[in-house]
Amino acid sequence: MANVAVSEKSLVVLNYLKDHKDENLTAADIAEALGFEKKSVDGIVTSGLQRKGYAERIPATIEFTDDEGNVHSKDIKFIKATEAGLAYDDEAAKAEDAAAKAKAKAE
Repeated sequence: MANVAVSEKSLVVLNYLKDHKDENLTAADIAEALGFEKKSVDGIVTSGLQRKGYAERIPATIEFTDDEGNVHSKDIKFIKATEAGLAYDDEAAKAEDAAAKAKAKAE
């Protein structure tokens, strides 16, 4: 698959995912680490990365114990960079996009 360029904020999130590829991260984790709003991270992942094939959400269930010792489970989604996301080259993607636009304009 050809590279498709991403926005500046998408690139920040993608690079974070690449740097933490072996960790289970939620949108809240990413937002906290990067100083973004969780809602922004959700949008960036969906529109900027997932639809382009650079990231995926992986459903999981976690268990936790509350303050009273009761065990609960919660469905969450971890966000991971895909193989295409791990291989993403921003400069190459921008060059490919520019070439495609120039070709379309010439036609």
